[in-house]
Amino acid sequence: MTQATLPATDTVRIALDERSYDIAIGADMLASLAQRADVPAGTAALVVSNTVVQPLYGAALAAALRQRYPVVHSVVLPDGEEHKTWQTLNLIFDALLSHACDRKVVLYALGGGVIGDMTGFAAACYMRGVPFVQVPTTLLAQVDSSVGGKTAINHPLGKNMIGAFYQPRLVLCDLATLDTLPARELAAGLAEVIKYGPIADMQLFAWLEQNMDALLARDRAALAHAVRRSCEIKAAVVGADERESGLRAILNFGHTFGHAIEAGMGYGVWLHGEGVAAGMVMAAELSRRLGLVDAAFVQRLTDLIARAGLPTRGPVLDAADNAGRYLQLMRVDKKAEAGEIRFVLIAGPGQAIMRAVPDALVREVIDHCCAIV
Repeated sequence: MTQATLPATDTVRIALDERSYDIAIGADMLASLAQRADVPAGTAALVVSNTVVQPLYGAALAAALRQRYPVVHSVVLPDGEEHKTWQTLNLIFDALLSHACDRKVVLYALGGGVIGDMTGFAAACYMRGVPFVQVPTTLLAQVDSSVGGKTAINHPLGKNMIGAFYQPRLVLCDLATLDTLPARELAAGLAEVIKYGPIADMQLFAWLEQNMDALLARDRAALAHAVRRSCEIKAAVVGADERESGLRAILNFGHTFGHAIEAGMGYGVWLHGEGVAAGMVMAAELSRRLGLVDAAFVQRLTDLIARAGLPTRGPVLDAADNAGRYLQLMRVDKKAEAGEIRFVLIAGPGQAIMRAVPDALVREVIDHCCAIV
């Protein structure tokens, strides 16, 4: 296959000086991956996937990689957020060491956010750093988690608390892989797309209101636009603040509440995007009570989240003191400082800020926004 026959793709550039890389967005790109000039050279490739994705796309990716690498290994991990642990991470290291992989090995993350986060963390750690490529197969991973170099595993006391900033060499968003995505996972990914509207781009928000049905129907053109615009926004933010010293924190809108939901319910009970969806409603309501947005904005956001098939109310984590349990979990958050919880709030449609909020007001919002059991 020659360069001229490569499938048409959109490209979004992550500008980070010598660590810059492309996000390629298109369809049916796996077979031609080896023809790309930006695929890292190496002595071997290790494809990391899970029990759901490997049977669907593992063979196609391995066949493509054999055109570029002398040997292609694979490791198949259990599927689900509950497996984003030290024990599962060690399976990647077991594979690398048992195959005597050297510093020229290239890791390929074939799957959703869990696979991408763990593969990236393994690449950051193995022999103090080897290249990796993201091949995200879920909408959530294509629009958010595969981009920007955040890698991590969970701890029982907090989500993504053990990890590293480590950038991939390439992100390949093959929209054809979304054809096999379960409806619940598609909706969860839409939560991260919706997020970009309130924090940065209300034109995108309006477009989502007009095109939500097309997205749920997996219209390829609509998905391509959603992925591209999401990646453009994230690329701009990451390029300005790679290690989340300030601006990048706005990408965590809804995540402080959402991570508490995931940890409090038990990892995997609520999908990440489901937690973020309910968390965005809570953060928007908190913004309203601080006088930053009006009730109409909160309702508009809530309606769009509901149209995506996502929860708009948080679960009750503790029948005796639900708000207290949320607060306890949110104090174990990467944005917390000296035990003070800092929230990403909407300072006006399309604008986000981060600030601390008194516990009493947060309690009121949790009580208002959580489901009654």
